[in-house]
Amino acid sequence: MKLFKIGMPVFLIALSIVCFFASLNLPRANLGNANGPIYFPVGISIFLFIFSVIYLVQEIKSLHDINEKISELFSGRTPLLVIATLVLGAIYALIFESVGFLVSTIIFLGLLLFLVNGPKKWLVNISVTLVFSFLSWYAFSELLGVSLP
Repeated sequence: MKLFKIGMPVFLIALSIVCFFASLNLPRANLGNANGPIYFPVGISIFLFIFSVIYLVQEIKSLHDINEKISELFSGRTPLLVIATLVLGAIYALIFESVGFLVSTIIFLGLLLFLVNGPKKWLVNISVTLVFSFLSWYAFSELLGVSLP
């Protein structure tokens, strides 16, 4: 990812230089301004070079910000939430067939919401869990006619 973020502007800089010198080798016009056919491609090459250098500088600055964001990602509650979500997802998959869609979804979503929101928002957690579970069950089984376990 870092290689692509830096590699792309470097590639564009190299491309602009190649296009610039290739533009200088274009054939001259027989009528009017002899250098007329050269102006547009040279101008485009110069603009590509300038904007690619700006792009490169921005990407180099953003690499420092990305490193800080990654270190923030692995601090605090985030690793616990990721691992707990994976464990709850595995439990959901294991109990889905045996207890059915509605019960397993209520258990999974309820535990996940209590984990994320905490017990202080118990009313919101329970309300969202029940409403979402019943609405999704109703939509799939009654409206769409999908047989759920």
